[in-house]
Amino acid sequence: MHKIQMYICLMYSSELIKGTLKTLVLNLLAKHDRMYGYEITQHVKERTEEKIQLTEGALYPLLHRLEADGLLTTEKVSIGKRVRKYYKLTKTGKQAATTLSDEFRQFSKTMNKLLDTFQSKPQLQWLN
Repeated sequence: MHKIQMYICLMYSSELIKGTLKTLVLNLLAKHDRMYGYEITQHVKERTEEKIQLTEGALYPLLHRLEADGLLTTEKVSIGKRVRKYYKLTKTGKQAATTLSDEFRQFSKTMNKLLDTFQSKPQLQWLN
């Protein structure tokens, strides 16, 4: 049985990428008017200095789910003999991008604070 690799990530676990992919894609689309799938993968790859590389098996099912949920719309554009499918956020998608971004930032801040407490060495009372 073959396992399809959905995320190629040299620096981070696939669980981290999977848990943040929706936030990443929505916020990327919020910063651009519209983007097509390959453009999204390349943008993420370049902006993360190749630390995160999305595969089609990870990206396209998410894009289809976001469209079904009403968070984005699609537009097909003919380019020569090819048809390129562009993705654009709806108003609800823009709101979701902001909400998820804020939630992720707060979660990251909380996790950093928590992890910092694990690294500090407790002072022994009898040494003072």
